[in-house]
Amino acid sequence: MLKRKSAFEDRYNKFIHELKNEIISGKLKPGEFILPENTLSKVYDLSRVSIRKVLAELVDDGLIEKIPGKGNRVTIPNDTQKQTITLGWFSHSYELEVVHKIIERFEMLNPFTKVNLQLLPNSQYVYNLKQSLKHESGPDVFILSDYHFRELMDSNSLDIIDPYLPYFIEPEKDSYKQVFEMFTYDKKIPVTPLVFSPVMICYNRRMFEEAGIAKDFKMENWDDLLELATRTTKEMDREGMINEYGFCFSSSTNRWPVFLLQNKGSFMATDRSKSVMNSKENIEALNYCADLMYKHQVSPIFSHGSNELAENLFMREGAAMILTTYYFMNEFRDHKIEWDVVPPPQNDAQGTLIIGGALGISANSKIKESAQAFVQFMVSTEAQTLLKQNGCTIPMLRKVAEDNHLLQSGIHPEKYNAFKEAMGFSKTMKDLHLTIEETELVEREMQFFWANMEKAEDTCKRIEELLNSKQAVNNV
Repeated sequence: MLKRKSAFEDRYNKFIHELKNEIISGKLKPGEFILPENTLSKVYDLSRVSIRKVLAELVDDGLIEKIPGKGNRVTIPNDTQKQTITLGWFSHSYELEVVHKIIERFEMLNPFTKVNLQLLPNSQYVYNLKQSLKHESGPDVFILSDYHFRELMDSNSLDIIDPYLPYFIEPEKDSYKQVFEMFTYDKKIPVTPLVFSPVMICYNRRMFEEAGIAKDFKMENWDDLLELATRTTKEMDREGMINEYGFCFSSSTNRWPVFLLQNKGSFMATDRSKSVMNSKENIEALNYCADLMYKHQVSPIFSHGSNELAENLFMREGAAMILTTYYFMNEFRDHKIEWDVVPPPQNDAQGTLIIGGALGISANSKIKESAQAFVQFMVSTEAQTLLKQNGCTIPMLRKVAEDNHLLQSGIHPEKYNAFKEAMGFSKTMKDLHLTIEETELVEREMQFFWANMEKAEDTCKRIEELLNSKQAVNNV
């Protein structure tokens, strides 16, 4: 028959558990003294004898040492005493180099903890993450993009996450509203936002200068964008080839909807009761996008949704402007192009998209206290500063993101702070009111339009019908 635990055993076990975790998670550092025995006795309602028994166990474990006349001090651990946190990260990430630096610093500050970096393929990231967690080989802490978060949300799989947001983070005060909205579900934030970026326009300064465009140029609306693109597009040579385009359009679903937002367009009604794809605002925006490629010929024709085509063309100076993010700007440090960044233009409204990354803790982790300590460090001023100093990626902490003293020539563009203006009108992918499945449907059906095989009116009408049909099936 199982023995019933006494109140004394509960208090005793709580004391030893909490003290061990404070040491191993790094809350108590090597060289620091723990509270005096009489204080611990009062806090945990245990006798001095019981307190000394626990402390003796920790001395035997090598976690503390007794200093005569002074008390009990946390020791410097050996390798056998260390806990290992597994950190899951994208295999192709612009932040990998700085993540290694942050891990090294964390391990220095938390000598009882070691961090093992587990790289997961970018392709089918959520599937691979869920499989590794299912087979108990998954990470304790893992990075999630806002797209991956929506994948988990749509598939009712958020239960793989143990909800955690460090106690010292106040979203409205310490960051930006949209950064936390990306990772909010049922009015709760189960993960800790880490980095973000609005979709911006990068431009080639050399190509602008050669076209006679002033350094303080304005790009406030679609007409401005078209004019700048026209001036920086080099006319066809004798063989009918265009060597340099003024703009490179991307049909990726986290790029082209920026034009819908700038024209007060949308895919679905706010309450998701029906699709509003077949609206004049959407049709007008799509026609503008197509005209950049087919009518004005200031953009090459790419009919599938890859960002890489546009961004690689930009790096090879085949395009003067692209829509991109601060993540991709990390690529430019290895190239000699002269570039800078400005917010996207507007038509009837200002608008752009924002994407981001957050840290989740596995619900199956057996070392959650240490995992929480690592997440806390990742959003600390020190780690966020390392992120900014070593790349263009924007850290979540507002005071770090906006600290101009951290900007470095050769890493950050001159107009790095342009993101602050864009945050005033940035929308999250969730604001498009599409599920992941619906997003993929739209991406497939748009191919006819991008290939110039269909009019905008026909494309919008067909997609609206498909979305409403899917809504009707789901509501049955």
